[in-house]
Amino acid sequence: MNPEIQWITLGWMLFSGAALGMVYDSYRVLSLSFRFPRWSIHTIDLVYWIAAAVFVFNMLYASNHGELRFYVFLGLFLGVWVYFLVLSVLTQKIVVMLIGIIKQFCYIIYRALYIILVIPIKGILRILRILFGFVIAILLFLIRMVYYIIRPFLKLLYLPIRPLISKWQTPSWMARMFSRIKEWWNYWF
Repeated sequence: MNPEIQWITLGWMLFSGAALGMVYDSYRVLSLSFRFPRWSIHTIDLVYWIAAAVFVFNMLYASNHGELRFYVFLGLFLGVWVYFLVLSVLTQKIVVMLIGIIKQFCYIIYRALYIILVIPIKGILRILRILFGFVIAILLFLIRMVYYIIRPFLKLLYLPIRPLISKWQTPSWMARMFSRIKEWWNYWF
């Protein structure tokens, strides 16, 4: 392997180490910000390390066909070390800022949907409830008026039938139904 490929491989490993550090910092800030459940942190760590190994192997394979040399490990270590010395704080601040922007954007979308959908539906339901109450009040008033108008005629019809009704035995289920209707009638009228 010639020195040119070795320098290219070292450069790619420096880049890979810095990329691994950046992804790790981003993951660390996200896990602190969103408070993942304790059991999921180990799973996410495992996924991170598997993805990191695949990423580094792909970089290594693209640069020198997957040959492992000492300078590969040195490049990875130096890339991570330089990243944590120079760019770690900046990356953390950028990730925190992006999280804040995304949260603000989600809140704006939530408020817009609430204003566009929920408030009009609540208003329509309130208006329908008022209209329904008004219609029920008018219907009850009309029923009461009709009852008071036909009440004398009902009494005239009741007088000749009264002896037959007094001898009639009402079934218990019908008596319960009439008592419920009477309670409902007394409640509303």
